[in-house]
Amino acid sequence: MNGFSLDPRQLVVRSPLTPPVVARRLLGQSLGDAVRGKAVLITGASSGIGRAAAVKIGDAGGEVVLVARTRGKLDEVAADIRRAGGVAHVHPCDLSDLEDIDRMADEVLEQRGRVDILVNNAGRSIRRSIALSYDRFHDFERTMQLNYFGPVRLILRVLPGMRERRSGHVVNISSVSVQTGPPRFAAYMASKAALDAFSDSVNPEVAADGVQFTTIYMPLVRTPMIGPTEAYDRFPTLTPDEAADLIAEAITRRPRRISSRLGNYGELTRTLSPGSMDAIASTAYRLFPDSRAARGETGEGGPERPSRAGRLFANLFRGGEW
Repeated sequence: MNGFSLDPRQLVVRSPLTPPVVARRLLGQSLGDAVRGKAVLITGASSGIGRAAAVKIGDAGGEVVLVARTRGKLDEVAADIRRAGGVAHVHPCDLSDLEDIDRMADEVLEQRGRVDILVNNAGRSIRRSIALSYDRFHDFERTMQLNYFGPVRLILRVLPGMRERRSGHVVNISSVSVQTGPPRFAAYMASKAALDAFSDSVNPEVAADGVQFTTIYMPLVRTPMIGPTEAYDRFPTLTPDEAADLIAEAITRRPRRISSRLGNYGELTRTLSPGSMDAIASTAYRLFPDSRAARGETGEGGPERPSRAGRLFANLFRGGEW
Protein backbone atom coordinates (compact mmCIF):
# COMPACT_ATOMS: atom_id res chain seq x y z
CA MET A 1 0.00 0.00 0.00
CA ASN A 2 1.03 3.60 -0.44
CA GLY A 3 3.04 4.71 2.58
CA PHE A 4 2.37 8.42 2.20
CA SER A 5 -0.27 10.68 0.71
CA LEU A 6 0.49 13.57 -1.61
CA ASP A 7 -1.62 16.61 -0.88
CA PRO A 8 -2.96 17.86 -4.24
CA ARG A 9 -3.04 21.37 -2.78
CA GLN A 10 0.73 21.38 -3.21
CA LEU A 11 0.05 21.69 -6.95
CA VAL A 12 0.16 25.29 -8.09
CA VAL A 13 -0.29 27.07 -11.41
CA ARG A 14 3.07 28.40 -12.55
CA SER A 15 2.61 30.73 -15.48
CA PRO A 16 1.93 34.36 -16.22
CA LEU A 17 -1.75 34.69 -17.04
CA THR A 18 -2.84 35.83 -20.46
CA PRO A 19 -5.69 38.40 -20.53
CA PRO A 20 -8.38 35.81 -21.46
CA VAL A 21 -7.31 33.68 -18.50
CA VAL A 22 -7.48 36.69 -16.18
CA ALA A 23 -11.00 37.37 -17.44
CA ARG A 24 -12.05 33.76 -16.82
CA ARG A 25 -10.73 33.90 -13.27
CA LEU A 26 -12.49 37.16 -12.53
CA LEU A 27 -15.72 35.71 -13.90
CA GLY A 28 -15.28 32.49 -11.93
CA GLN A 29 -15.55 30.14 -14.90
CA SER A 30 -16.24 26.53 -13.98
CA LEU A 31 -15.26 23.33 -15.78
CA GLY A 32 -18.83 23.13 -17.06
CA ASP A 33 -18.51 26.62 -18.56
CA ALA A 34 -15.29 25.55 -20.27
CA VAL A 35 -16.45 22.24 -21.76
CA ARG A 36 -20.22 22.48 -22.24
CA GLY A 37 -20.97 21.94 -25.91
CA LYS A 38 -17.28 21.32 -26.67
CA ALA A 39 -15.76 18.22 -28.25
CA VAL A 40 -12.94 17.09 -25.92
CA LEU A 41 -10.62 14.39 -27.31
CA ILE A 42 -8.69 12.48 -24.64
CA THR A 43 -5.99 9.95 -25.52
CA GLY A 44 -5.24 7.10 -23.14
CA ALA A 45 -8.87 7.34 -22.02
CA SER A 46 -9.40 3.65 -21.23
CA SER A 47 -7.81 3.71 -17.76
CA GLY A 48 -5.96 5.70 -15.13
CA ILE A 49 -5.69 9.46 -15.53
CA GLY A 50 -7.40 9.50 -18.93
CA ARG A 51 -10.44 7.60 -17.71
CA ALA A 52 -10.79 9.78 -14.60
CA ALA A 53 -10.51 12.95 -16.69
CA ALA A 54 -13.02 11.68 -19.24
CA VAL A 55 -15.61 10.93 -16.56
CA LYS A 56 -15.06 14.32 -14.92
CA ILE A 57 -15.41 16.19 -18.23
CA GLY A 58 -18.46 14.13 -19.23
CA ASP A 59 -20.12 14.92 -15.91
CA ALA A 60 -19.45 18.63 -16.55
CA GLY A 61 -21.26 18.55 -19.90
CA GLY A 62 -18.43 18.06 -22.35
CA GLU A 63 -18.80 15.85 -25.43
CA VAL A 64 -16.01 13.37 -24.70
CA VAL A 65 -14.14 11.65 -27.53
CA LEU A 66 -12.43 8.59 -26.02
CA VAL A 67 -9.25 7.36 -27.70
CA ALA A 68 -7.10 4.36 -26.75
CA ARG A 69 -6.15 1.03 -28.24
CA THR A 70 -8.77 -1.31 -26.73
CA ARG A 71 -12.38 -0.81 -27.80
CA GLY A 72 -13.81 -2.93 -25.00
CA LYS A 73 -12.29 -0.77 -22.28
CA LEU A 74 -13.33 2.42 -24.06
CA ASP A 75 -16.89 1.10 -24.31
CA GLU A 76 -16.90 0.62 -20.52
CA VAL A 77 -15.80 4.22 -19.94
CA ALA A 78 -18.37 5.50 -22.44
CA ALA A 79 -21.11 3.50 -20.71
CA ASP A 80 -20.20 5.03 -17.33
CA ILE A 81 -20.35 8.54 -18.81
CA ARG A 82 -23.66 7.90 -20.56
CA ARG A 83 -25.26 6.38 -17.45
CA ALA A 84 -24.48 9.64 -15.66
CA GLY A 85 -26.21 11.59 -18.44
CA GLY A 86 -23.09 12.58 -20.37
CA VAL A 87 -22.11 12.25 -24.03
CA ALA A 88 -19.21 10.02 -25.08
CA HIS A 89 -17.90 8.65 -28.37
CA VAL A 90 -15.47 5.75 -28.81
CA HIS A 91 -12.66 5.91 -31.36
CA PRO A 92 -10.09 3.12 -30.91
CA CYS A 93 -6.58 3.86 -32.17
CA ASP A 94 -3.05 2.53 -31.85
CA LEU A 95 -1.33 5.77 -30.89
CA SER A 96 2.09 4.32 -31.65
CA ASP A 97 1.04 3.94 -35.31
CA LEU A 98 1.14 7.26 -37.18
CA GLU A 99 -1.08 6.00 -40.01
CA ASP A 100 -3.68 4.82 -37.51
CA ILE A 101 -3.60 8.27 -35.89
CA ASP A 102 -4.35 9.81 -39.28
CA ARG A 103 -7.24 7.37 -39.76
CA MET A 104 -8.67 8.09 -36.32
CA ALA A 105 -8.31 11.87 -36.67
CA ASP A 106 -10.06 11.84 -40.05
CA GLU A 107 -12.83 9.67 -38.57
CA VAL A 108 -13.32 12.00 -35.61
CA LEU A 109 -13.37 15.14 -37.73
CA GLU A 110 -15.77 13.58 -40.22
CA GLN A 111 -18.17 12.21 -37.60
CA ARG A 112 -17.87 14.86 -34.88
CA GLY A 113 -17.08 17.86 -37.04
CA ARG A 114 -14.34 19.29 -34.86
CA VAL A 115 -12.06 18.91 -31.86
CA ASP A 116 -12.28 21.89 -29.51
CA ILE A 117 -9.98 20.58 -26.77
CA LEU A 118 -7.25 17.97 -27.20
CA VAL A 119 -5.79 16.25 -24.13
CA ASN A 120 -2.61 14.35 -25.02
CA ASN A 121 -2.57 12.00 -22.04
CA ALA A 122 -1.44 8.63 -23.45
CA GLY A 123 2.17 7.83 -22.76
CA ARG A 124 4.82 5.22 -22.11
CA SER A 125 7.24 5.36 -19.17
CA ILE A 126 10.47 3.38 -18.95
CA ARG A 127 12.59 3.42 -15.79
CA ARG A 128 15.90 1.73 -16.57
CA SER A 129 19.49 2.76 -15.91
CA ILE A 130 21.72 3.53 -18.85
CA ALA A 131 23.94 0.56 -17.93
CA LEU A 132 20.99 -1.73 -18.69
CA SER A 133 20.09 0.17 -21.87
CA TYR A 134 23.17 -0.23 -24.03
CA ASP A 135 21.49 -2.88 -26.19
CA ARG A 136 17.94 -1.49 -25.85
CA PHE A 137 17.81 1.36 -28.34
CA HIS A 138 14.24 0.31 -29.04
CA ASP A 139 13.28 1.71 -25.61
CA PHE A 140 14.20 5.17 -26.85
CA GLU A 141 12.40 4.64 -30.16
CA ARG A 142 9.19 3.40 -28.51
CA THR A 143 8.96 6.21 -25.98
CA MET A 144 9.65 8.85 -28.62
CA GLN A 145 7.05 7.28 -30.92
CA LEU A 146 4.22 7.31 -28.38
CA ASN A 147 5.16 10.33 -26.24
CA TYR A 148 6.32 12.71 -28.97
CA PHE A 149 5.60 11.72 -32.57
CA GLY A 150 2.07 10.50 -31.77
CA PRO A 151 0.90 13.69 -30.03
CA VAL A 152 2.55 15.89 -32.65
CA ARG A 153 0.86 13.96 -35.45
CA LEU A 154 -2.51 14.40 -33.74
CA ILE A 155 -1.93 18.08 -33.03
CA LEU A 156 -1.10 18.69 -36.69
CA ARG A 157 -4.40 17.08 -37.71
CA VAL A 158 -6.68 19.11 -35.40
CA LEU A 159 -4.79 22.42 -35.19
CA PRO A 160 -5.89 23.81 -38.61
CA GLY A 161 -9.56 23.55 -37.61
CA MET A 162 -8.91 25.20 -34.26
CA ARG A 163 -7.15 28.12 -35.93
CA GLU A 164 -9.88 28.45 -38.53
CA ARG A 165 -12.55 28.59 -35.80
CA ARG A 166 -10.27 30.90 -33.78
CA SER A 167 -10.78 28.74 -30.72
CA GLY A 168 -8.97 25.72 -29.35
CA HIS A 169 -6.95 24.27 -26.51
CA VAL A 170 -4.22 21.63 -26.43
CA VAL A 171 -3.36 20.11 -23.04
CA ASN A 172 -0.17 18.05 -22.95
CA ILE A 173 0.56 15.78 -20.00
CA SER A 174 4.29 16.10 -19.36
CA SER A 175 6.21 14.96 -16.30
CA VAL A 176 7.88 16.44 -13.24
CA SER A 177 10.95 14.47 -14.37
CA VAL A 178 11.50 17.03 -17.14
CA GLN A 179 12.04 19.62 -14.42
CA THR A 180 14.01 17.55 -11.92
CA GLY A 181 16.19 15.37 -14.18
CA PRO A 182 16.00 12.06 -12.25
CA PRO A 183 18.24 9.09 -13.07
CA ARG A 184 17.00 6.05 -15.02
CA PHE A 185 14.46 8.05 -17.06
CA ALA A 186 16.61 9.07 -20.05
CA ALA A 187 14.20 7.67 -22.66
CA TYR A 188 11.01 8.89 -20.99
CA MET A 189 12.30 12.31 -19.98
CA ALA A 190 13.73 13.06 -23.44
CA SER A 191 10.43 12.22 -25.15
CA LYS A 192 8.41 14.43 -22.80
CA ALA A 193 10.92 17.28 -23.10
CA ALA A 194 10.63 17.09 -26.89
CA LEU A 195 6.86 17.67 -26.75
CA ASP A 196 7.36 20.53 -24.28
CA ALA A 197 9.79 22.21 -26.68
CA PHE A 198 7.41 21.71 -29.61
CA SER A 199 4.60 23.36 -27.65
CA ASP A 200 6.80 26.26 -26.54
CA SER A 201 7.58 27.03 -30.16
CA VAL A 202 4.08 26.60 -31.59
CA ASN A 203 2.11 28.38 -28.86
CA PRO A 204 3.25 31.92 -29.84
CA GLU A 205 2.33 31.20 -33.47
CA VAL A 206 -1.28 30.28 -32.70
CA ALA A 207 -2.08 32.46 -29.66
CA ALA A 208 -3.50 35.27 -31.81
CA ASP A 209 -5.86 32.70 -33.38
CA GLY A 210 -7.42 31.91 -30.00
CA VAL A 211 -5.55 28.63 -29.53
CA GLN A 212 -3.73 27.91 -26.26
CA PHE A 213 -1.27 25.19 -25.25
CA THR A 214 -1.07 24.07 -21.62
CA THR A 215 1.64 21.77 -20.30
CA ILE A 216 1.00 19.87 -17.05
CA TYR A 217 4.20 18.71 -15.37
CA MET A 218 2.47 15.77 -13.69
CA PRO A 219 3.92 14.39 -10.46
CA LEU A 220 3.96 10.66 -9.77
CA VAL A 221 0.45 9.18 -10.08
CA ARG A 222 -0.62 5.75 -8.82
CA THR A 223 -1.53 4.00 -12.08
CA PRO A 224 -0.58 0.61 -13.57
CA MET A 225 2.24 2.37 -15.45
CA ILE A 226 4.30 2.64 -12.24
CA GLY A 227 3.51 -0.92 -11.12
CA PRO A 228 6.78 -2.55 -12.30
CA THR A 229 8.77 -0.30 -9.92
CA GLU A 230 7.99 -1.92 -6.57
CA ALA A 231 9.65 0.85 -4.58
CA TYR A 232 6.86 3.17 -5.71
CA ASP A 233 4.46 1.20 -3.49
CA ARG A 234 5.87 3.29 -0.64
CA PHE A 235 6.12 6.61 -2.50
CA PRO A 236 3.74 9.55 -2.05
CA THR A 237 1.62 9.86 -5.17
CA LEU A 238 -1.47 11.49 -6.59
CA THR A 239 -4.51 9.36 -7.32
CA PRO A 240 -5.88 9.30 -10.89
CA ASP A 241 -8.81 11.45 -9.70
CA GLU A 242 -6.44 14.06 -8.26
CA ALA A 243 -4.45 14.04 -11.50
CA ALA A 244 -7.72 14.51 -13.41
CA ASP A 245 -8.40 17.56 -11.25
CA LEU A 246 -5.23 19.10 -12.70
CA ILE A 247 -6.52 18.47 -16.22
CA ALA A 248 -9.82 20.08 -15.23
CA GLU A 249 -7.87 23.05 -13.86
CA ALA A 250 -5.93 23.31 -17.11
CA ILE A 251 -9.11 23.29 -19.22
CA THR A 252 -10.90 25.74 -16.95
CA ARG A 253 -8.15 28.32 -16.52
CA ARG A 254 -5.95 27.65 -19.57
CA PRO A 255 -2.60 28.62 -18.03
CA ARG A 256 0.55 28.05 -20.06
CA ARG A 257 1.90 25.62 -17.44
CA ILE A 258 0.80 23.77 -14.33
CA SER A 259 3.55 22.56 -12.04
CA SER A 260 4.17 21.24 -8.53
CA ARG A 261 6.34 22.73 -5.82
CA LEU A 262 8.90 19.99 -6.48
CA GLY A 263 8.88 20.78 -10.19
CA ASN A 264 9.36 24.49 -9.55
CA TYR A 265 12.17 23.74 -7.11
CA GLY A 266 13.85 21.36 -9.54
CA GLU A 267 13.64 23.79 -12.44
CA LEU A 268 15.00 26.69 -10.40
CA THR A 269 17.79 24.62 -8.84
CA ARG A 270 18.86 23.15 -12.18
CA THR A 271 19.13 26.71 -13.52
CA LEU A 272 20.88 28.38 -10.59
CA SER A 273 22.89 25.46 -9.20
CA PRO A 274 22.86 22.47 -11.54
CA GLY A 275 25.49 20.73 -9.44
CA SER A 276 23.12 20.73 -6.46
CA MET A 277 20.34 19.11 -8.45
CA ASP A 278 22.78 16.57 -9.84
CA ALA A 279 23.79 15.68 -6.28
CA ILE A 280 20.16 15.12 -5.33
CA ALA A 281 19.58 12.95 -8.40
CA SER A 282 22.77 11.01 -7.72
CA THR A 283 21.56 10.30 -4.20
CA ALA A 284 18.29 8.98 -5.64
CA TYR A 285 20.26 6.78 -8.02
CA ARG A 286 22.00 5.13 -5.06
CA LEU A 287 18.88 4.84 -2.91
CA PHE A 288 16.51 3.34 -5.47
CA PRO A 289 17.95 0.53 -7.63
CA ASP A 290 16.60 -0.73 -10.93
CA SER A 291 13.43 -2.78 -10.55
CA ARG A 292 13.34 -6.51 -11.19
CA ALA A 293 11.44 -5.79 -14.40
CA ALA A 294 14.15 -3.41 -15.60
CA ARG A 295 16.80 -6.03 -14.83
CA GLY A 296 14.83 -8.65 -16.75
CA GLU A 297 14.28 -10.82 -13.66
CA THR A 298 11.06 -12.81 -13.43
CA GLY A 299 11.72 -14.94 -10.34
CA GLU A 300 9.42 -14.90 -7.34
CA GLY A 301 10.26 -12.97 -4.23
CA GLY A 302 8.96 -10.40 -1.85
CA PRO A 303 8.54 -6.79 -2.91
CA GLU A 304 11.65 -4.64 -3.05
CA ARG A 305 11.09 -2.14 -0.27
CA PRO A 306 13.08 1.10 -0.14
CA SER A 307 15.29 1.63 2.89
CA ARG A 308 14.30 4.00 5.67
CA ALA A 309 16.61 6.59 4.08
CA GLY A 310 14.84 5.99 0.77
CA ARG A 311 11.41 6.51 2.31
CA LEU A 312 12.58 9.74 3.95
CA PHE A 313 13.99 10.93 0.62
CA ALA A 314 10.74 10.11 -1.21
CA ASN A 315 8.74 12.00 1.39
CA LEU A 316 11.08 15.00 1.28
CA PHE A 317 10.89 15.23 -2.52
CA ARG A 318 7.19 14.44 -2.70
CA GLY A 319 5.70 13.55 -6.06
CA GLY A 320 9.05 12.91 -7.72
CA GLU A 321 9.91 10.04 -10.06
CA TRP A 322 13.20 8.66 -8.78
